[in-house]
Amino acid sequence: MYAITGITGKVGGVVARTLLAAGEPVRAVVRDVRKGVVWEELGCEVALAHMDDATALTAAFEGAIGVFVLLPPNFDPAPGFPETRAAVAAVRSALKNTRPARTVCLSTIGAQAMTSNLLTQLTIMERELGRLSLPIAFLRPAWFMENYSWDVTTARKSGVIPSFLQPLDKPVPMVATADVGRVAADLLRQRWNGRRVLELEGPRRVSPNEVASTFVRLLGRPVRMDAVPRAIWKDLFTAQGMADPVPRIQMLDGFNEGWIEFENGETGSLKGKVELETVLSGLIEREAELKKS
Repeated sequence: MYAITGITGKVGGVVARTLLAAGEPVRAVVRDVRKGVVWEELGCEVALAHMDDATALTAAFEGAIGVFVLLPPNFDPAPGFPETRAAVAAVRSALKNTRPARTVCLSTIGAQAMTSNLLTQLTIMERELGRLSLPIAFLRPAWFMENYSWDVTTARKSGVIPSFLQPLDKPVPMVATADVGRVAADLLRQRWNGRRVLELEGPRRVSPNEVASTFVRLLGRPVRMDAVPRAIWKDLFTAQGMADPVPRIQMLDGFNEGWIEFENGETGSLKGKVELETVLSGLIEREAELKKS
């Protein structure tokens, strides 16, 4: 049995579907019983647990040979990341109590960075869970290609996409969630001892300008990137409702300045199979379907 947290998201969903396709038993760990229905129909067991509830997580992980850990995303954390610390403490307690044969945790590129930023939440996870005397792997993916789902409508309507990744011609490590989920599922079925770190990006690095060029081919209209001046980021993010935009700004600085990078560099990372054009094409198709519904 494999217990999968974050199963209702893109990566967790791929992990679960990959395991199910291989004939493996899966336990869907969800926070809302209604979101577990579709997974129950696919043949999964369903367990209810919030990620900061050690008792419920222990019950969800009990008897599982492998556990996939995906912390709930928090794009506007409180100072000191108390929400993350609570979730990590609960997950650590549940893993310590149930001792699965292997655990795979979704981390991030740059988790080793010393400068505090939005991704520090996963630095905390790696540090705390890495202290367990269990076989545990931290999968560090690059920037998700699917982040451009927010820009499909803008690209189609105005042809101008605001970019916080800068300079616009700088290649950025990106990866498709399909590759991340596939690699995570493969890891869960492997055997190892101790702590592992695997870094994953797509077949090649892509600049924001190349993303725009790909939209041009797919949409058949002019599309360009527009670099958002850093001087206005704080006011812009605050106007959008963020209580503390500093961690997000620091993360973007890390990508743009190059200190958010794989620990072993580009040559040391695993390479995925899914190209950017495949992902953007899927996002465009999805947007069209949503408009019809």
